[in-house]
Parts: sequence; C-alpha cells; structure tokens
Amino acid sequence: MATASEIAAVGVIGAGQMGSGIAQLAAGGGCAVLLLDADPTALSRAVVSISASLRRLAAKGQLSQAACEDSIKRIRCVSAVQDLRDADLVIEAVVENEDVKKKLFVELDKVTKPSAILASNTSSISVTRLASATKRPSQVIGMHFFNPPPVMKLIEVIRGADTSDEVFAAVRSFSERLGKSVICSQDYPGFIVNRILMPMINEAFWALYTGVATKEDIDAGMKLGTNHPMGPLQLADFIGLDVCLSVLRVLHSGLGDNKYSPCPLLVQYVDAGRLGKKRGVGVYSYGHRPSSVRPKSSL
Repeated sequence: MATASEIAAVGVIGAGQMGSGIAQLAAGGGCAVLLLDADPTALSRAVVSISASLRRLAAKGQLSQAACEDSIKRIRCVSAVQDLRDADLVIEAVVENEDVKKKLFVELDKVTKPSAILASNTSSISVTRLASATKRPSQVIGMHFFNPPPVMKLIEVIRGADTSDEVFAAVRSFSERLGKSVICSQDYPGFIVNRILMPMINEAFWALYTGVATKEDIDAGMKLGTNHPMGPLQLADFIGLDVCLSVLRVLHSGLGDNKYSPCPLLVQYVDAGRLGKKRGVGVYSYGHRPSSVRPKSSL
C-alpha cells in the first residue's frame, strides 16, 4: 500500500466539474493524472477548463508559467477503467448514486494493482457499503472535496468501518500535500459538513415554498445576518440541486428523521431539470430560464 510520498499516479473518474478540479489539484501536486470518462466531449471540456484555470493562475503570478505547462502535461485522458491499472490512488467523482458507485468499485477492485487505494468523492453515501463491494475494504476511503476543488480549502476524509490506519494516514498526508486542510468524519450519513449544511438548505427551500420570503431576501438574510459569504439558495445552485436532493434522501433514509425529508419545491426543480448553475437555471437563472416551471405550494 502506497504512502503519501509514494502516491505518484492518480486516477480520477468523472470529467465533470468535480473530477476536473480534482485532476487539476493532483497534477499541480506533481502527480501523473489519468482522467477517465466514457464521454470524449466531457474529457475535451475538462482539458480546456483545467488549462484555462491553470493559465489564469499563471497570469496572476500565483503559479509559474513552467509549473502551469508541466501540470497540463501531467494529465492524460483515458476512456477505460483498465487504463487505471497502474494508479497508486483512484478517486471516483461520478454521479451520487450508490448502485453506480458500487458497480464502479467492483470494476476497480479487479483492475487496479493490489496496493492501490480506492477513494470516493461521495458527499453522503456510506464508505463502508462501497468498500463492501471490494476485496480490499481496508484500502477504501472517502475523500470529499468541495466545489470548486482548486479553490476550496477543505477535504473531508471519511473512514469506513475497515479503513486501515495506514490508508487514512496516507490519504490525510496526500490531501495536505495538495495544500488542503483535512477534517475526519466517521462513516455516518452526510458525514460532518452535509449533515449540518443540507438541513439549512432544505429549510431555505421550505421558506421559499411556503411564501415566508422571496429567494433574494432569504439569501440576503443569511448573508448579512449570519455573515455567510453566500445565501443557502444560491449555494444550492452552485452545489447542484440534484446533489442536494440526493444527499437529503440519504440523510432521510439513513437517519430516519423527517426533518431531512426534501422540500417538494426542491424535488420539483430537479424533476424539471433545474439543477442550478451547471444547467443555467436553478433557484436563480444563469441564462435560459424555462417558463414552464414556477414555484408553487400546495400548503
């Protein structure tokens, strides 16, 4: 099993916003990065996004031009899980769905080398259950990055029931090598951050749904009244309303408390494809706004 200093090759699965951000971080940390996605268009977008992000840092003097170009060169796009066979650490950042992630972990367990650490960027799903799909549960761990990964300073590390001390130490040290602060959570639904954050976001949706206030006033109240940098509804848009809904459902199912039951308005927005900033429309409009979906209450 690789120690933090021995993690030289990192596989990242999923070329969306989270995956591309994680790939950028790992490349900036000196690792050879294999960015995997079955969609070549997603890979192309990711490379353009990563290159633009690194060059902005270079233009601001936060990164040398040589380091910028070296980081870009360290990233190789691949399309098959088998291409990750030599990775020391694999981080999956696919859709927040337990069945999808379990199926992926079964494949990874078969093709990666025995010493490889398998990490999930899950924001709520049990790491223990994901690890149970493999024959190496002691080498499975949660690495919850925050969006956007190159900017946000935190990684939430989650130990499954069988995660070894050695794997935890290696992942913690590797996270710090990427310049991140680390907090550790035991494997309970929602972990630390989302266990606290998602009920607040859900309550903000309830306030909007029941007509307590406008979305602008709800967000302004939390920004100016509690010194949050962003209101909960705008934050939900940036996270992705589908992700918020998925996490709330995990919390509701795992903890059995109706306070985690998703607000119907959040469900309606996700059903309508209003997923937030990544789709151009969520609670707020960031471009095209479908006229067929409006907030409505049955209360």
